[in-house]
Amino acid sequence: MLRNASPRTLRRLLNLWPPFVFAGIHVVEIADDWRSAEVELRMRPWNRNYVGVHFGGSLFAMTDPFWMLLTMNALGRGYIVWDRAGEIRFLRPGRGTLRARFVLDDAVLDELRAATASGEKHRHWFETEIVDAQGEPVARVRKQLHVRRKSDSSD
Repeated sequence: MLRNASPRTLRRLLNLWPPFVFAGIHVVEIADDWRSAEVELRMRPWNRNYVGVHFGGSLFAMTDPFWMLLTMNALGRGYIVWDRAGEIRFLRPGRGTLRARFVLDDAVLDELRAATASGEKHRHWFETEIVDAQGEPVARVRKQLHVRRKSDSSD
């Protein structure tokens, strides 16, 4: 069901998904062509950590599904796309509303298609910066995707 959702429908569903709601995560936009997304993390009394700043797990969660969702939908049904690894580096305490933007460009899609054209698996790292209201980086997140072209019999 969700695999067939439009970007607009998926954005609405993600904004109702309890892990995002309770963490203060709001999906601002998913582009109609699946090439970009923007997410924000709003500061709420229930999502602060012990010292009053954003909980680090929420920063990672706000970035978690988006590279996979964008890549999977931009490549289409002929590909298998999975999250393989992830890491986060905290640069400064996060306060207020934080934002992350994901942009999937043609060069990356071309690289993924070429690397998997003969059915080989390919792993690609994506990077995202989480910024505060002043545009200052709060954290850097890296996600590694596993991408493989489906065999003709499973298309």
